[in-house]
Amino acid sequence: MKITGNCHCGNINYSAEIIPEKVILCHCTDCQKMSGAPYRGVVISSDETFTLTGNIKDYVKQTANSGTPRAQGFCPECGTHIYATAVGDMPEGTPRPYMIRLGTVENNESLKPNVEIWCESRQNWLDPIEGAAQVAKQP
Repeated sequence: MKITGNCHCGNINYSAEIIPEKVILCHCTDCQKMSGAPYRGVVISSDETFTLTGNIKDYVKQTANSGTPRAQGFCPECGTHIYATAVGDMPEGTPRPYMIRLGTVENNESLKPNVEIWCESRQNWLDPIEGAAQVAKQP
């Protein structure tokens, strides 16, 4: 499925191919802190189909909850978080993954999360999404 999206001020625009059945909610403490919300929704793409226009700034979180460094791409004008991705070179033949922030996707109403990860960090007042797989930590 082809998606398009942008940041709040319109400085960043992107398009990507995603698998609509792979929409993830992450409840890790990093996502909570960086989004200012109790979780963050993402869709997965790769550098094979993800194209971006505009000036983006990367912040590298040296050790994520998963234990690996992650680059967080955001708009330097309005601060909208656009994606997270791996840091450094990828193994040959391996596409670079992009975890695109669900809230930046235009027409995202049909993209229902089917997996929730880092559920051990879920806020205790949130209920699991019916039908979504529940994973205690990141797989």
